[in-house]
Amino acid sequence: MTTACVMVLGTSSGAGKSWIATALCRHYARQGLKVAPFKAQNMSNNARVVAAPGGGAGEIGSAQYFQALAARAVPEVRMNPLLLKPETDTHSQVVLLGRVSAELSALPWRGRSERLWAPIAAALDALRAENDVIVIEGAGSPAEINLMASDVVNLRVARHAGARCLLVADIDRGGAFAHLYGTWALLPEADRARITGFVLNKFRGDAALLAPAPEQLRQLTGVPTVAVVPMRFGHGLPEEDGVTGHGASRPLAPPVAAAAGERPVTRIAVVAWPRISNLDEFQPLENVPGVHLAWARSAADLQDADWIILPGSKATAADLAWLRARRMDTAVTAHAARGGRVLGICGGLQMLGDGLIDPHGVEPQEGGGSGPGLGLLPLVTRFEPCKTVRCTAARFGAVTGAWSALRGVALSGYEIHGGQTALTTAADDQGAREVLPGLAWQNATGNVLGVYLHGLFEDSAVLQALFGAGAPSLDAVFDGLAAEIERAFTPGVLDALIAP
Repeated sequence: MTTACVMVLGTSSGAGKSWIATALCRHYARQGLKVAPFKAQNMSNNARVVAAPGGGAGEIGSAQYFQALAARAVPEVRMNPLLLKPETDTHSQVVLLGRVSAELSALPWRGRSERLWAPIAAALDALRAENDVIVIEGAGSPAEINLMASDVVNLRVARHAGARCLLVADIDRGGAFAHLYGTWALLPEADRARITGFVLNKFRGDAALLAPAPEQLRQLTGVPTVAVVPMRFGHGLPEEDGVTGHGASRPLAPPVAAAAGERPVTRIAVVAWPRISNLDEFQPLENVPGVHLAWARSAADLQDADWIILPGSKATAADLAWLRARRMDTAVTAHAARGGRVLGICGGLQMLGDGLIDPHGVEPQEGGGSGPGLGLLPLVTRFEPCKTVRCTAARFGAVTGAWSALRGVALSGYEIHGGQTALTTAADDQGAREVLPGLAWQNATGNVLGVYLHGLFEDSAVLQALFGAGAPSLDAVFDGLAAEIERAFTPGVLDALIAP
């Protein structure tokens, strides 16, 4: 068959493009078709390590990584040829075909597009040559008229691929019909014809109450509403665009005594600093029985935590300064002093140490990233221009204390970091130790643990060791998403999208 390209566009960020594209990947894969995802440009600090051209490893956005798994395909860099990782409000690191490009990172936004289109188009064409169906995700909205001239991710991709497009709106926000009509109206006339159907996403209530709006919208545009997708909480797929609630704090539940025979609830607070990265790795904790996960943005948010997790960061020194400005550093060190569990992952690990050294100005803040850490582990991190990007398998050594359940556990994950960390000469005096060679360290009392390896909670052996339970498999999550859209779409529409 000729390769079919289905594109999922949105009226805004957060409309639900990523998870609908993921569901489509699994739906078409379940039909026995060879499927691959594609997103020309993704702006996210949630990244995964995959195979890169010429050997070695590279980075792609997490959404395309999960879409590839949903498609039963091997994730690789052509599926997301351009990844922008925000370091400040006005600057992003540019990752092209999995590798950081310092040259492109230095160019202004509008100066990049013509240099980027050729590798983007080549990646898409190569995937089209190897697959039956390409499920393409857009970014933001295709009607961002200030960016249309330099577009490399929405309409330009749709034209190049000859894609049939769905336009998705988040009806839970309100104004969905205006969003759909306004987006359609702002598109060039030739591109309006590419919109095959409108999708109302995150609907709650009686769908009969939508009438007569879908028919009126069809009369105005000629485009039918082909799906009303219900609001679904806890679908099991990580949020791509940010912390639950668009970055707002979500408080921890108060302590509750466990009933007889039940495991006590573990209350975990993840610090949600401004440049949080790889937050999707915590999604399994949302699905583990007996775990309550919260995102913390103030010292008060940490008060009732059993665990405090310092996650990855795209700007370690700047996020550490943010932590101190809110006096959350004091809350973290006080929690550790009381014997509470503290876990630092990647950038969070670096903050747990005694100091940060940035001789090359790698860290994206004025004056670089040199300065003291939180002093909870006798470590020093030196930032280097060369980034470590690799998949890693390891086995925990002699872990003791609060984290002793991890002793001897084999796990696999991935590394994405620009610093190199080592124990200081004070480590022996303090009784600190390395528990994964070059990857993890623990304090003498055993309640503070720092690891470089991302994906800890995505490993079933780790979940079993720490909680005596697991989370639903990704395959079950993908099948559930596919079943959801199969129920929501008008019969025949999904087949028509890929028909010759």
